[in-house]
Amino acid sequence: MLCVVDIGNTHTVLGLYRGDLLERHWRLRTDRERTTDEWGLALRSLFELAQVEMKEVDAVAISSVVPPAVHALRKACLRYFGVEPLVVGPGVKTGLAIRYESPREVGADRVVNAVAAFAAIGGPCIVVDFGTATTFDCLSQKGEYLGGAITPGIITALDALVQRAAKLPRVELAIPRATIGRNTVESMQSGVLFGYVSLVDGLVERLAKELTGGSHVAVIATGGLAGTIASESKTIERVEPNLTLEGLRLIYERNAPER
Repeated sequence: MLCVVDIGNTHTVLGLYRGDLLERHWRLRTDRERTTDEWGLALRSLFELAQVEMKEVDAVAISSVVPPAVHALRKACLRYFGVEPLVVGPGVKTGLAIRYESPREVGADRVVNAVAAFAAIGGPCIVVDFGTATTFDCLSQKGEYLGGAITPGIITALDALVQRAAKLPRVELAIPRATIGRNTVESMQSGVLFGYVSLVDGLVERLAKELTGGSHVAVIATGGLAGTIASESKTIERVEPNLTLEGLRLIYERNAPER
């Protein structure tokens, strides 16, 4: 059984694969200060709830944009699973040609998403990942990683608005009745959600034009709010909530020792 872990700035997502089947997955709050034993307690609790034996895990793959969190998790894998985890980074085979000016600057999550997206839909394609930041990643027809764009995530933008505007309340991120808000809550929902949809569609259209000069580009989305944005977007064609976990599985397979 393969355990995959993606450590993001806000959330950490874990999954269990048996072969190519994702049997379980969980989402935790990312804690940069979590110790090795705290990781052990968290893992044991999740496995017990899922009625899965920890000894069934014989491989682990990790991607992270929070470097301090990796050290404790790596030690936890050694202590509680008895395996050395594969950590996505320089030297790991991804099967992806990275054409970024400085390949080491590309976040592990962006690489993992790109691997999964190309395997799922081929190229050219654009991957949109809705997280603390929203990332847009472009892949060529041949599956080369070309780069993309990074914007503040929708919740990050909303948090900044609420913190800096004293009279504006925190609102639920729900689609309002109309674009013209008739009260403060609906006005904020319209501005944040419909405004963000326009941001996504506008960026995707500009990226696609540079990528192919006008030919069709497949667009796949992932992340916590992908479904909400995709329901109003005219450019997002497919939503894959577990895209990052699938990418980790594929990368592990490309680096797994022969058995």
